[in-house]
Amino acid sequence: MSESEQPSSAPTTEAPLPVLVQTARKAALKALGELGAAGSPLSGNEPRALMLSSRTDGGRSLPPYYLVYFLLVDLLEFPHMGQWEKSAWTVPVRYRGRLYGVEHRKMGLGVFAPSLDPKARMSGRPTSEQEADAKEITALITKAVSVAAPYFEWRAEQAALGTQLNVLNKGSSLFERFEYFRDRFRTLSAEAEARKDERHITKVKLEDGSEVTSGSFPSYTLLREAEWNAQAALEAFFSWTEHVFIHLAILRGTVRTGDEVARLAEADWKAKFKAALDLNEKKTKDHYDALLDLRAQIRNFMAHGSFGKRGEAFRFHSGAGAVPVLLTDDQRHRYSLTGKPAFDERWAITEIEEFIGHLWSGSRAPAKQHVHSDLPTILSLADDGTYKRAMSSEESMREFVEHMTHAFDNAANMDW
Repeated sequence: MSESEQPSSAPTTEAPLPVLVQTARKAALKALGELGAAGSPLSGNEPRALMLSSRTDGGRSLPPYYLVYFLLVDLLEFPHMGQWEKSAWTVPVRYRGRLYGVEHRKMGLGVFAPSLDPKARMSGRPTSEQEADAKEITALITKAVSVAAPYFEWRAEQAALGTQLNVLNKGSSLFERFEYFRDRFRTLSAEAEARKDERHITKVKLEDGSEVTSGSFPSYTLLREAEWNAQAALEAFFSWTEHVFIHLAILRGTVRTGDEVARLAEADWKAKFKAALDLNEKKTKDHYDALLDLRAQIRNFMAHGSFGKRGEAFRFHSGAGAVPVLLTDDQRHRYSLTGKPAFDERWAITEIEEFIGHLWSGSRAPAKQHVHSDLPTILSLADDGTYKRAMSSEESMREFVEHMTHAFDNAANMDW
């Protein structure tokens, strides 16, 4: 449509598509019906008219922008126009011979109607015909996206095998959740300590004239709530580490492809820890052993019925009195009378905080800035050595984070 119009960079030019995907292409073209690539301008006014196009209401319910782009540009190889002010891409299309633009602008994806008046100096309101067309274009594209599902599956598999992927970073928000419950635990514990000698006495007179006296201790309720918040903090901590260990593994260069990230995400906590930290370091190994033991106790207590902190589920009567029976992980001996001591919430929080300090020490210190920046971790930057250079010092990481934050802000605003 103009000098900025670009041909598709579809992966189909590099290697033949699988038969299943070729079938999806034929089905998608059939689903589009009378909607096709615009082709060459039919008049000298069309390129200008498309630049002055306006958003239609009928085009506001298109599928996600990436599915539409992969459908039209990658799979069907429709030519598209490059980036321009507040616009990421535009695919010129024709519906029943009439020109429209499927465009991803800052305010979202849509079907845009051109201003065909040669005297126009700005975009105007779409006509009723253009609104009706946009609604039908949206329906056709939605149908084509649906039948092209095999292509999207193949595309996702190809992407996962490479390094052109961003791994979402939720480290900051997950850590804030841990901090919230930890701080509530401390606040409630401190209040319970301050009110430990406080007792509320209540007297109630019955109908027969007798009086019943009852008492309550606020510190008991406060300690119980503190314990709940501590346990929630422990769960939040392990959730945070499951996430952060993956990002740290990428920053360290031990994980570089989407497939490796997926496998690590599915692995257990132990595998994630080992990918992120070196167990050959004694202090790291000590923390690993302590946290692994704590995690097992938390999991047994909170995720498996919360009978008792040591795994006790039953008590049987004996000459010694009531005796706790513990559930074990040993399939040959499911029950035991002996086990590890019950975990203490205050000790657990202390151990966790000591580990967090250790996590962000030494060669791992620069990674803290990136994890708490909310920037995604980009696999291609692990593959080409960019993260290795940024991890060389905290100053290098600070400069890198500032640069990437600025770049992401520009991209979000479509300031090319």
